[in-house]
Order: sequence, then structure tokens, then C-alpha cells
Amino acid sequence: MTHTTGDAHKTALAIDALRRGWPIAIAGRDGTLALLPIETADPVRLAAFDPAGHAPVLLSAGRAATLKLANQREAAEPESPVLVERAPWLDFAMATALSDPQFDLDTPFKGPFRAIALPAHDAATAALTLARIGGMLPAFFAIPGEQAALVLTPTDIVAHEDAARLAIATRAHLPVADAEDAEIVAFRTPEMPGEHVALLIGIPDGRAPLVRLHSECLTGDVLGSLKCDCGPQLDGAIRAIRESGWGILLYLRQEGRGIGLINKLRAYALQDQGFDTVDANTRLGFAVDSRNFAVAARMLDLLGQTQVRLLTNNPQKVAQLEAAGIAVSERVPHILPANPHNERYLATKRDRTGHQF
Repeated sequence: MTHTTGDAHKTALAIDALRRGWPIAIAGRDGTLALLPIETADPVRLAAFDPAGHAPVLLSAGRAATLKLANQREAAEPESPVLVERAPWLDFAMATALSDPQFDLDTPFKGPFRAIALPAHDAATAALTLARIGGMLPAFFAIPGEQAALVLTPTDIVAHEDAARLAIATRAHLPVADAEDAEIVAFRTPEMPGEHVALLIGIPDGRAPLVRLHSECLTGDVLGSLKCDCGPQLDGAIRAIRESGWGILLYLRQEGRGIGLINKLRAYALQDQGFDTVDANTRLGFAVDSRNFAVAARMLDLLGQTQVRLLTNNPQKVAQLEAAGIAVSERVPHILPANPHNERYLATKRDRTGHQF
């Protein structure tokens, strides 16, 4: 298992500060940036943070490409954060429009915008990572220097919870629909607030268990959303495991493929504008899939299971489990009927993210 070397306490403090609209600073190997989150700040806080009105806007490479800045030399590196020069018309309202693609069809850009040299690449990259794990838009006003009460380094930031530190917290009998003999096992790690759970169904019989890795989906699992197939997949997985004789459902707290509930709903808003799920994530400035399945491997290891049959259409789940030491003896397809609301979503998973149906 890979160990996390970051400081979970500092990461939590930094995320709390950003969600409150407070500035932080990140000291990287090539310089320090003071950062004010655009999503949660306001014009008054911006004026206090940047009285001179010179602070450029830090964006992700994906967002810069959406804004047609990628053909500029300072924004041409595909994976590099981008600084946008603070033009006179780039006030707080315009920075918000630059940051949030939901406003792309509503706010005519005044531009032109110009990418400028990035003085602290290490710190800027860490800032975007911090925004993602905090479930916020990856966009900041940025000033060189430590103009913030909280200063951390890129190595302080815990981008993923440390799977090696995951431990079983408790377990109990939990009869559920379609599996009245189920047992629930809760797992906790010091790095992240959300608890993962496993649902053990049936009695071990010497065979490799049928295992489903299910990422949390509030809209699909709880509210019955028809935009995705998560709810039916969850119910279908429990039935399939019960019918197989025995197995395990792992419920992973990685909402929205790892970008969080709010950003997932922003992606939904972009899908309403015509973008598919892949393009919606990249327009927001995130990776197509930010999930970490090493934690699932650790959960299986703690449950004494090092060989599984995996109920999935996603080859990446197989690859990540095997890379973390869990042998996958068989990939069992998990195919459910589409509906008019999720046909395009399922086609995108097949055609653009490699799912095999």
C-alpha cells in the first residue's frame, strides 16, 4: 500500500479556511503564493487581500483551455495551472464568471484575457489539488508571498486518504432489502471525515467473494436520480451478491468520482447545457475521474480477502485493485437497462472512459 506523507491536520485547517473564504498561503519549492478562493470570498475580502487590485487569477489548465487561452505560450502546457493577468475589467464578478463554467452561457466575457508567467508552479499545483479535495472550484486570486495566517507546503496536503491507516471502527448485523443476513462493517481513517462501509452478504464458502466497489452517489442512491445508473447498480449489486452465495459490497465515500457533491451538481448543470460527463468535469477544471481505489483494497485486506471476483464494467477498478495487491480472478459485468435520461451518460462511459458493457 502507498503511504501518505502529508499532514492531515494542516490539510483540514486549509480546507476549512478556504470554505470560509479566508486566504491561505502555500510555500512550494519554487516560491510561495498567497491565495484567496474565488468561490467563497467576496469583493470586500478581495479588497482586503489585494488593495492594489493587481492579483491575477489562478485557474486549472482545463479551465484555461475552455476559455481559449491554451494557445498562449504561458498557458500551453496541458497539465499546468494558468495565471490570468488582472486586467482593469477583471473584477470579482468577472473572476467568478471565469471560474465557474455554469456562467459561460450567461456572462459575455469582456476580455481579452492574457496568460502570464507562473512564478510558483509547485504552490499553484498544490492549490488546485487542495480545492478538489475540499470540493471547491479550482480558482483563486494569487499573490506571491505569505500574506496569510495559515501557511502550508505542497507536501503537507493529503490528496488522498492514507489507505494504510484505514481501520475497522465497528461492525453489526444489518438486514437490508434483498439481503436480510447482511453484516455492515464501518471503516475510519484519520485523514478524511467520511466513513467507508462494507456490506457482507451471505456466508464465506471457500470461493473468492463477488465484490462490488460502489462510489457514493447521493442523487442516485438516495433520491432516485435518473441521470445516472448508480441507484439501480447499488440495488442490483446487492441482489447479484446474494444470488452468488456470498460477497461484499464496498460503499466508498467518493461522491462525484472524487470531486464532491457540489461540483458534481455543477457538472449536472453543464450537462443540461449539452456537455457530456467527461467534458463537464474538465470544464470545471477537474480530472475525468479522481477516485482512489487503494482504499477499497485496504478494506478487502482488513476483511481477510485478497482474491475477489469483481462486479464491474470499469477496467480501471480491476487495475487499481491489482496494483494494490488484491487479485481479481474474474471481472463480472454489471449491466442494467438504460432509461431516456441516462442513455447519453452510459454511452459516454463506454466510449470515453473505457467501460466495457
